[in-house]
Amino acid sequence: MKYDCSMVTLVHCGITVGLWLLLYWTFTQDRSRYRNCFILFFALLSTAITITFLAGPYQKQVIFFLFLAITIALLLVPLFLIHNGILMIMREGFRLPNLLSLGLGILVGLGEIATFFAILGDSFVGYENASDPNYLMLNKFSIFVSVSVIYFSLSFLIFMIYSLFLQIIPRKNDFDFLIIHGAGLLHGDTLTKLLRDRVDKAIEVYQKDPTPPIMIPSGGQGKDEVISEAEAISRYLKEKGIPEDKIILEDKSATTFENLRNSKAIIDAAEGNKYTALVTSNYHVYRALRYCRRIGMDCTGIGSHVAFYYWPSALIREFIAIHTEKKHLFYLIGGWILTLAIVMIPLFIQ
Repeated sequence: MKYDCSMVTLVHCGITVGLWLLLYWTFTQDRSRYRNCFILFFALLSTAITITFLAGPYQKQVIFFLFLAITIALLLVPLFLIHNGILMIMREGFRLPNLLSLGLGILVGLGEIATFFAILGDSFVGYENASDPNYLMLNKFSIFVSVSVIYFSLSFLIFMIYSLFLQIIPRKNDFDFLIIHGAGLLHGDTLTKLLRDRVDKAIEVYQKDPTPPIMIPSGGQGKDEVISEAEAISRYLKEKGIPEDKIILEDKSATTFENLRNSKAIIDAAEGNKYTALVTSNYHVYRALRYCRRIGMDCTGIGSHVAFYYWPSALIREFIAIHTEKKHLFYLIGGWILTLAIVMIPLFIQ
């Protein structure tokens, strides 16, 4: 039977279009669904495959270029993460949350070493020694490490791609309410750079809105704070020219979930339209939207700028936080065990 390249190309194009249409449907239904992360990833992967088919006579060159680009990127990932982790420690201090990027970089690096050993180990030790029991056990351990690191790295990559995707999707600008998520204060009453970036982004959205929304600064008063985060944000808003009658404080919350729940109560008590947006740091948008779904609030997420060196560790924290939810932890660990079983069981029954 003759190989029909045009038919294969047509099928791949159909699959790609179908995946993007599925993403559009599920995304418009609920941006916070975790399934969106995977649909987007497979849509992008299918698009890359389709491009190779559309390349025609240059298909081999395109495949080689993609393979080379991906390989180089993978080799650079641990170096970038380790460098970023060191920079994070230098700028933010030696604390556990600031070690995440460094730790992930080391783990990915070890995973890549294990992968190379699993693939090329026979040539390192000599083919005559490839049947040695100690080598075989070391080889199986390398495969275990390699598969585990690849699995969790890919899971994080899928999450990261969707988090970035949320930032570039066009949105409406005519909001009725704008929630500003608080963060810790400097010296007990001054906005930190992180929080100021959130508020500046909210002001930018406010100024572009044809019918300026009600601003809801959110955040309670911590033990080491002179005033509530909401009050500090409100003062900053007034300094920037936001009218006092456009500000309603939510100053009782201590967590993101409480921020949103208390803000929803304020919005529900108001009259008129209630098209709402929340403004938080860009890495935090996805988790905030998940909380919105939990409390039944239809909301658009808007991310503020975050220093590039800070972003990797912050996103790792978000990934961990998402997977503290029982359902997603079950899926993550279950998928890992299933993947290991598929790869490792045949090695032990040979």
